[in-house]
Amino acid sequence: MPVFLPAFFQPDATRADPLPVQLFAAVGAAIRAGRIADRETLPSTRHAAEMLGLSRSSITTAYDLLRAEGIIEMRPGRRPRARLSALPAADRVESIAPTLSTRGQRMAHDPRKASYATESGRLAPGLPDERAFPADLWAQTLRRQARQAQGDEAGYGGYHGAQALRETLCARLASDRGLAVTPEQILITPGTQASLSLITQIMTDPGDIIAMEDPGYVGAKASFLAGGATLCPVPVDSDGMQVEALPQEARLIYITPSNQYPLGGRMGLGRRLALLERARNQGALIIEDDYDSEFLWHGREIAALAAHGSGTECVYLGSASKALLPGLRLGWMVVPEALIDPMRAAHRTMGCAANLHAQLALSEVMESGHYRRHLRHIARLYQSRGEALYEALRDCEGVTVARPRGGVQLGLRFEKKGAETRCQNALAERGYRVARLSALCLAAPLEGLLIGFATLRPDDPARIAAAIRKTLSAPAES
Repeated sequence: MPVFLPAFFQPDATRADPLPVQLFAAVGAAIRAGRIADRETLPSTRHAAEMLGLSRSSITTAYDLLRAEGIIEMRPGRRPRARLSALPAADRVESIAPTLSTRGQRMAHDPRKASYATESGRLAPGLPDERAFPADLWAQTLRRQARQAQGDEAGYGGYHGAQALRETLCARLASDRGLAVTPEQILITPGTQASLSLITQIMTDPGDIIAMEDPGYVGAKASFLAGGATLCPVPVDSDGMQVEALPQEARLIYITPSNQYPLGGRMGLGRRLALLERARNQGALIIEDDYDSEFLWHGREIAALAAHGSGTECVYLGSASKALLPGLRLGWMVVPEALIDPMRAAHRTMGCAANLHAQLALSEVMESGHYRRHLRHIARLYQSRGEALYEALRDCEGVTVARPRGGVQLGLRFEKKGAETRCQNALAERGYRVARLSALCLAAPLEGLLIGFATLRPDDPARIAAAIRKTLSAPAES
């Protein structure tokens, strides 16, 4: 397609210089500045005349002047082409690129990139199986909701979330997670990442200390660093975050108590109560990311951490990303009553709203009972795949791996230094996009891998285990 000349030139009949000269100067300046790229085509004289509302003779005169300057070439039957390469370097105008602010540099830094050895591949952690998504049910429900008039909510009313979904979530959180909340306390967001960014922006100033599990969720790390926070790593064990290691100065405490990401421990009741007391004593706000609570296969049910508190200590985060699909962009957060108004205002300011029809479809699917049946189905599916991967890896020499209690990924650790990179590369060569554990660490890095198993195929466990055994048994390159 030829360049769109009105982007570079608007004719002005009130100026002293003739219109062809105006066009000649404007296009020449655009070519010299690189706004019209080398070898890019200009419109024909007829097309240019239509674009600019000028006569063809004016366009022809301007093009002849440009050709005489040597910065366009013209051949019979062809559109003119820019010839930036024909200009001496001294005649080219170098544009000054805009620079990022300090905040922009923080926002543009993505710590996730350090997790992977390849841009694509199978079995990346955190991804559900798209094939298990109830596509027909969702399409029917979405169509039904989209055909109904929604009044104020179809505009900017209820920007913080559809009333129907917030009421449905109230009932669901009470029955499944032991949380007694009101619809007013719930904000609907495009997902956990948006919720984390919202909390960071409204609850911290640059330099404030945020305590988080180590190793921990890299998405939370990204949001906190983007807000200019100082991260304080808190070690974890099989019972989750070690509360006694929390810094007294922490303003926020981020935790995944239901299924610790990435190592998979679940925080017991005693430690949960200790954490709540610690937060109250030092005036910190706990961010409870109820990660993978839908997929717990082993052990007794336990309520959400926030259910044991007074209602002031926690912000509770959930989403439909693992239960359905990340691409639906549906998450929710439950905030203490004192934060409802400021959180709603910030939610609007940051543009963190979710699609209305998708919200209403999710509400209907939850109310109908289909959502619960779907969870039971995929829990069985993911459990069988997670168990298969664990069984294949449990006897690998030099590998420490725990049986998964739930979720959609399995973490493993290596005893040998350097094994992480070699094994990740070996799996990448076989088409697997697994994450390195060390990229999720804040303090001393642990070497290991995080492997998603939601889309596991029958031959994957054996292939992965064989690749790891072969890599670990081979002598390391000096």
